[in-house]
Amino acid sequence: MLALLWRRPMVFASVVAAVLVGDLTAFGLRHVIGRPRPWRRYALPEPLVHAPNDPSFPSGHTTMAFAGATVLTYFRPRLAPVFFLLAAAIGFSRVYVGVHYPLDVLGGAALGCLVGLLVIVLLRLAAARRR
Repeated sequence: MLALLWRRPMVFASVVAAVLVGDLTAFGLRHVIGRPRPWRRYALPEPLVHAPNDPSFPSGHTTMAFAGATVLTYFRPRLAPVFFLLAAAIGFSRVYVGVHYPLDVLGGAALGCLVGLLVIVLLRLAAARRR
């Protein structure tokens, strides 16, 4: 939505790229690491939402949120607190509803920031080549 408001398709493409790479990376890592979800290990409390059956670490939602927040911060640094607060709220919600451990969220946040930084590096390299 922000990219449309700013009329900057490159912002949209960059965020989509970061989110997709983050999601794919988190998906791959989850299946390599294989950590069971909290609801599989503990009977109570029951999850508040539909509980996924795939492994738990890292949190894909959190990875995507932090990847997007990192890239958006590159384009609008002054809004960084808003972007990262929203990403942190998404991460917190995954623990709150009972489908992730806190470490899953921290791992997802770190992975998301790394993916976002990778996209930023690629954007800067592309800009340098154009000059």
